[in-house]
Amino acid sequence: MQRFSVTFGLLALGLFFITGCQDKSAVTTPVAGSDLKGKILIDGSSTVKPIGEAVANRFNKLHPGVSVDVGGRGTGNGFKLFENKETDISEASRPVKPSELEKLKAAGISFLELPVAYDGLTIVIHPENDWVQQLTIDQLKQIFLKADNATTWKDVDANWPEEQIKLFAPGTGSGTYDYFKEVVGEDIREDMSFNEDDNALVVGVAGNKYSIGFFGVAYFNENREKLQAVPIFNPELEKAFLPEKENIENNNYAPFSRPLFVYVSTESLKRSEMQAFVSFYIEEVSGLVENVGYVKLPDSIMERAQILLDDPEASAGTCFVDAQGNSRKGRLDELFNDANRIK
Repeated sequence: MQRFSVTFGLLALGLFFITGCQDKSAVTTPVAGSDLKGKILIDGSSTVKPIGEAVANRFNKLHPGVSVDVGGRGTGNGFKLFENKETDISEASRPVKPSELEKLKAAGISFLELPVAYDGLTIVIHPENDWVQQLTIDQLKQIFLKADNATTWKDVDANWPEEQIKLFAPGTGSGTYDYFKEVVGEDIREDMSFNEDDNALVVGVAGNKYSIGFFGVAYFNENREKLQAVPIFNPELEKAFLPEKENIENNNYAPFSRPLFVYVSTESLKRSEMQAFVSFYIEEVSGLVENVGYVKLPDSIMERAQILLDDPEASAGTCFVDAQGNSRKGRLDELFNDANRIK
């Protein structure tokens, strides 16, 4: 079988003779293959959006005739657009849900499920907050769930200020919101400031000393001077960890370490510009994710993702829903394999 990546092997060779040893990110001269034309539509997770934009920007330097439109309307909204055939690629900060899979099947959508990076869902507070040194999952439940409903910081810990907690959260269509609910609980409070735009959440938390919020680690890394991340207590290791690269990679930052995905329409992959873009995405993404604040996946995972491109129709489906229609839980390296994949 011939991979799409063969095209890029030839492309890279041509690029070498044209540009010598220039860094690829600096290449602006059209090269072999730059006669590609078309438009690629991507939408979904605002967390994954910076990765897609980074890949698209580099791809466009090689293929200026291909327009790549990257949106970020949330994972759930992204799957709805994907189901309606309004996008070629759906970004997701969590795996596809069983209910979403059924709708995609009903709509006749076949897809490749490709992990692209690790993220650490980051709990952030105001930089002048000097009382929260770490948080447990139980404390997060007190803060964010209706049942416990702590209204002041003193309700969480008697030594903390008797000041109202101001909460900020991604919109309910966000995969980050869904993932947070999986960890903390379904009965999330509704008296929070919700926004699909993570930058708006940054502004909200940074503007109130008694605030708390959450979003992907990339947006925290971009705004370290405005916010501070809260160490999260890992009960298995009996220690609190920050969402730093090593902690996310080793899953010490549990339970908020998570993989990020793109879901690619196999119908769209029949177009030459899509073949080129997706192959380029998988080959380049590991070198780009840390530039936008995320953690690259192990080479073994990316090699499995590349193999799926050999035969998209045969490799279509998800590894995160079982044959009975239940979500699979576990580590990415354990679940992402052919034995678990169902259409």
